[in-house]
Amino acid sequence: MWIERENPARPGEIVGSVPVTEPAAVAAVVRGAHESFREWSRRPMAERLTVLGEAADVIASRVPELAPLLARESGKPVTDCRGEIGFAVTYLRWVCAKASAVLAGSMFDDDEGRLDLVARPYGVVAAITPWNAPIILSMLKVAPALAAGNTVVLKPSPLAPLTVSTVAALLPGTTVVHGGPDTVLALVEHESVRKIAFTGGEAAGRGIAAAAGRALTPILLELGGNDPAIFLDDFALTDADYERLVLASFATAGQVCMAAKRLYVPRARCDEFVHSYRAAAARILHVGDPTSEEVTMGPVVTRGAADRVSGLLADAARRGGQLIPLASAPEGDGYFLTPTLVLGLCDDADLVRLEQFGPALPVLTYDSEDEVLARANDGELGLGASVWSADEDRAFAVAARVEAGFTFVNTHNRTGMSLRAPFGGIKGSGFGREYAEEGLREYAQTVVRHAPAAFRRGGAGAAANAYPAG
Repeated sequence: MWIERENPARPGEIVGSVPVTEPAAVAAVVRGAHESFREWSRRPMAERLTVLGEAADVIASRVPELAPLLARESGKPVTDCRGEIGFAVTYLRWVCAKASAVLAGSMFDDDEGRLDLVARPYGVVAAITPWNAPIILSMLKVAPALAAGNTVVLKPSPLAPLTVSTVAALLPGTTVVHGGPDTVLALVEHESVRKIAFTGGEAAGRGIAAAAGRALTPILLELGGNDPAIFLDDFALTDADYERLVLASFATAGQVCMAAKRLYVPRARCDEFVHSYRAAAARILHVGDPTSEEVTMGPVVTRGAADRVSGLLADAARRGGQLIPLASAPEGDGYFLTPTLVLGLCDDADLVRLEQFGPALPVLTYDSEDEVLARANDGELGLGASVWSADEDRAFAVAARVEAGFTFVNTHNRTGMSLRAPFGGIKGSGFGREYAEEGLREYAQTVVRHAPAAFRRGGAGAAANAYPAG
């Protein structure tokens, strides 16, 4: 069997295909990865990092051919695709620069005894990734896992399997499998898989976590978000700030886990905000074929995604919401949607309480700081959020009360990311962290060798039933 990937901008066009890895074949792949782990983990870290650095150079050299392929299979604008692949290379090089120090371990030999703390790889890591940013979201797992000495079996989404497979083939110790839920289950339940890293939807995350729990396999989960953006009553946004805010919601047609998905604006400043937001959208949102250099928003990924977002907008209209189109979508067979701002909804509307994952954005008004925090924090998800204020100290004070794993200040989405800042969710948005030193440490476990001073030659000893002194 094969997975054929259509072009969401031209559904009649098949961009490419990949073979399905049937569940029975997954076991052989994992066994091969386990055998490779024995050799890869024995290499000195410096040698592993040299190999990974060489791979980064090769991937960088192929961005001109990879970006159009990613645009055609995913619907992301080609300019964003170049940026994503380039950022994945940047992250891989960052791992090569940092891993030796972060994973060096520690050794103490003093009056308390001798203590060695060693960062040891898990073995085979199963990395399961989504379609919307397949290169960087795969690299966030594969790069630190390989640096730490693991090998990786990567299972990308069937909705964008082509480019990521090409990139993975350039990385040592990495094998790709393709398929649906049966393939995923066979992978995560295999006894030689020692760590699982998953980015994707909540329902799939629960299933993977359940399988991992049965096998007692440690897991990293980065799930969805319904990110609130809170504008305090003193916010002062320039035209450039508004443009950045527009793309914080509508990049990748809104199909980003950490997109700004609910905008909370002081009631007294709502008209001003909406006017400036619409003007910025008119300047920066250009909907069309993602292979065009001028386009900033392409189609959604599937017909089902288009129908779901259209259903959310229809429900919003039935509830009395005011739908404001922000740009024109091209006609034709592609899965294009009109980016839409929605005013006048209550918090129980589906567009507000659910992660819309598409180009439909509610603007909600509030009257007090306590009120907006209660409403922003109401819900099971806690991935990202943002607070906007002319007073940075005030913004940070409010951010401390927001229930999110990552709260941006005066920005949102990828413009607020940093390689030094760990990213991940709380509540129903998952656990574990990517990026930063925490993201490297996710793929190594500390093992200990300890000789207490009391039992070394010349030591005072201790009673057989003694507890440690301190």
